[in-house]
Amino acid sequence: MTAPGQLPSSRRDFRWLWTGETVSGLGNSITVVALPLSAVVVLDAGSTAVGLIAAAVWLPWLLVGLPVGAWTDRMRKRPLMIACDLVSAATLVSIPLAASLDALTFPHMVAAALICGTAAVCFNTAYHSYIPIVLGGRDLLEGNAKLQGSEAATQVAGPGAAGLLAQAFGAVTALVADAVTFLVSAVCLKRIRAVEPDRAPDEERAPLRRQIIEGLRFVGRDRYLRPMVTWGALINMALMGYQAVQVVFLVRTVGLNPAMVGLLLTSGSAGGIVGALVAGRVGRRFGTARGVLLLQVATAPFALLLPMTTAGPGLLLFATGAFLVGIGVSVANIVVGSFRQTYCPPPMLGRVVATAMMINHSTIPLGSLLGGVLGDAVGYRTTMGIMTGVVALSWLVLVMSPMRREHDLPQAHEPEEAHAGGQKQPR
Repeated sequence: MTAPGQLPSSRRDFRWLWTGETVSGLGNSITVVALPLSAVVVLDAGSTAVGLIAAAVWLPWLLVGLPVGAWTDRMRKRPLMIACDLVSAATLVSIPLAASLDALTFPHMVAAALICGTAAVCFNTAYHSYIPIVLGGRDLLEGNAKLQGSEAATQVAGPGAAGLLAQAFGAVTALVADAVTFLVSAVCLKRIRAVEPDRAPDEERAPLRRQIIEGLRFVGRDRYLRPMVTWGALINMALMGYQAVQVVFLVRTVGLNPAMVGLLLTSGSAGGIVGALVAGRVGRRFGTARGVLLLQVATAPFALLLPMTTAGPGLLLFATGAFLVGIGVSVANIVVGSFRQTYCPPPMLGRVVATAMMINHSTIPLGSLLGGVLGDAVGYRTTMGIMTGVVALSWLVLVMSPMRREHDLPQAHEPEEAHAGGQKQPR
């Protein structure tokens, strides 16, 4: 399951990490469909309300993302991830429990989304910093590709399972499955034996504010990380903008039932699987920098097919567009994530990950709210057209970065002075 030459303990630890993340990813992909369906079917919510729920999941990145990054650099990663799994499981169980008592309300769902979102901030920041502890540097790209591939695979099965569960038992029932997967993830993480390195005493005593500023400066001044973060923020806003209304669009405009909605949404995840399978080959054939650029130019414009979706044969437009966009996003996630893990100094990795993800995710609530409001104001199909138009042009940000002149991304950070004749580049 792991790269040849790794120690047995490394293979074992990665196996548990991979298993836990795969099971948890299945539950998360179920929730992506089950949560908005619960709001639409049980609470008769409109697209603005659905957008608010989606925004609440991502808002914690903006509120606590930076301090979480500094905290993560100070503490053990595995216990933090286990605690986050347990909190998420308990929160998700509260939704079907309230529904069974006929006490489920919209504020309850928003609060649950906020709690799960906060746990996700802590978990994902620790998780991205924990992968290099389990895997050696030379195995990161392959390991990240496997993790991304299994995540994409669960996203294929998850929406379909959520749709079928919602059709048969009700939308909130699907959330029970997600709660169970978080418990399984916690058990798998508990069995990992990799020893985390100790932090230097002087680093632990550094003021939290100074550590946060160091992470911001590192990302803001770096000529590679800065455009990557800008591109990620832009495309995340656009992706969440149309995803905030796509369920309502498919149900009320195209006229699909929940089972068909879940099945159709697997097309993007299928593209993610293909992207994970070809990411290594793309990097070797075209280079990690050039390969990402070429794939973005080739796949992002197909997002424009989504708002053209109609019933019957027209469903192929949605499936094709989502599939190709999924390939491009998956490859970019793998390459950028692996680059960040090898490029950043280990003592800074948690802060750099949190800073990058905070900026990237800060636009997700904006996109969700904007998509929901536009959906009620100008219509679901028009909103899909506006947001997919932004996705189609997002590659321009990367083309204007140093990536366009290089074959491969660097393996280690170099001071900016080395690229600017001894003078710092403007921030």
